[in-house]
Amino acid sequence: MARKASGGSAKGGTGQPVLLSGGNPQIAKGDGDGPVQAYIAAMPGWKSEAGRRLDALIERTVPGVRKAVKWNSPLYGVEGQGWFLGVHCFTRYIKLAFFRGAALRPLPPVDSKDKDTRYFHIHEDDALDEDALADWIRQAAALPGWVP
Repeated sequence: MARKASGGSAKGGTGQPVLLSGGNPQIAKGDGDGPVQAYIAAMPGWKSEAGRRLDALIERTVPGVRKAVKWNSPLYGVEGQGWFLGVHCFTRYIKLAFFRGAALRPLPPVDSKDKDTRYFHIHEDDALDEDALADWIRQAAALPGWVP
């Protein structure tokens, strides 16, 4: 069961990151690989291994990828171009947000309220097509990214 965050601390009484409702780890914002790896390590259950595989796929696909954790979500980007991908844990899946996903071909399958963003969900028993995912990642990294 997920623990809700209380107060300003990002760690529970066990020294482990707090899981927000839906199981998303509460990780302090920060730039670089360290905060992203802390997030991945704190992803509950099967999601942590999926997060490691996803992170490795992104690194192989986009050498020199920029990483950060903001708003309790890992972000991936290209220096000077903004963020192209965000990751967020939910109870039953991991949501990948392609910030310029409407420009990807084929389109990622889940639409968004934002006309530019498209989502891809990873569920526990999915047979992940890493080649197709890498193609979306490659396309997304080549586009101007989201700049908050």
